[in-house]
Amino acid sequence: MKQLSHYGDDGSPRMVDISEKDVSVRKAAAAGTVFANIETIGLLMKGQNPKGDPLEIARIAGIMAAKRTFELIPLCHQIALTNVDISISVGEGRIDITAEASATDRTGVEMEALTAVSVAALTIYDMCKAVQKDITIGEVRLISKSGGRSNFRSD
Repeated sequence: MKQLSHYGDDGSPRMVDISEKDVSVRKAAAAGTVFANIETIGLLMKGQNPKGDPLEIARIAGIMAAKRTFELIPLCHQIALTNVDISISVGEGRIDITAEASATDRTGVEMEALTAVSVAALTIYDMCKAVQKDITIGEVRLISKSGGRSNFRSD
């Protein structure tokens, strides 16, 4: 079995040493879904949510969260992101969120993309909870990553 990278030989947690890794363009995309009832979706589509437009606020929250991922996840490296883009689409009973993150660095941006999706979803929940308490968040996942030693793409 492969050794966990965030633990030293003595079993204690550690930040991975990336000083010997090559700098390259790193990209990652993540997605997630907020599930809501037809009434809540209707309010969003009509722009009638009592707390304002959750989708645009969620987009901003996701970008802000990506930039602060290293402060939220203890062993995550601080990365100078070059781009974060968040797409949100509303469908029948669901709000789909996709985040893409980029940086030119020594380590990937998967955690930044996943954090952006997660916080965007939580923001939608927060802004819609006044009209629906049983909103659920799910299907948060990595879609792709590139630029490091290993690339990944889910299909």
